[in-house]
Amino acid sequence: MANHKSALKRIRSNEAKRVLNKYQHKTARNAVRDLRAVEDKTEAQSKLAKVVSMLDKLSKRNIIHKNKVANLKSKLTKHVATL
Repeated sequence: MANHKSALKRIRSNEAKRVLNKYQHKTARNAVRDLRAVEDKTEAQSKLAKVVSMLDKLSKRNIIHKNKVANLKSKLTKHVATL
């Protein structure tokens, strides 16, 4: 167990960040899943913009790797284009 005040604070802050990152990552996964389920092209295009924005923010904060985000955006854009 930690012996210093700073180490105890680091444990608390790491846990808070972990919970927030997990929530944001799960929300993005659900948004991607919902976008893939949409059949209407206009609705899919509006959702695509929101999902891409969400993924870019997660990439910027290093919650999801930038290459994974690029792959997801590419696949989703192709999917929407084929509708």
